[in-house]
Parts: sequence; C-alpha cells; structure tokens
Amino acid sequence: MVISKYSLIGAILQYHPETISAFSEMGLGCVRCPSSARETLEQACNVHGMDLDAVIEKLNSAIVNS
Repeated sequence: MVISKYSLIGAILQYHPETISAFSEMGLGCVRCPSSARETLEQACNVHGMDLDAVIEKLNSAIVNS
C-alpha cells in the first residue's frame, strides 16, 4: 500500500500496523479514533494542524524501517 494524502487512516493501520507508534509519536490518536476508518490522512492533518508531507514521510519511514 502506498501512503498518500488520500489514504484512509483505518486502511493504513490495517495494512501497516507498524505505523501505530509513528501516529502516537506525532500526537495523533488515530488508533483509538472511531473516525479513522473513514478519514483520509489529509483530513486528519487538516483537523490537527499538521504538515501533511511530514506525516507521510514519517509513516513511510516507519514502514521501511520495520
């Protein structure tokens, strides 16, 4: 799975559970959020005021380094 701004957070967590710690380190409680199944990464970053490109980079790094 390629992570992009259109990726659903629930799908990222399902296919790449190694990203859980990266989400937590960034202060995103996506693992416990009921909206994560239908929320895109872009939407989450907008809601939390986070840099989308930095979040994508960190998540991809977590996948590569697992």
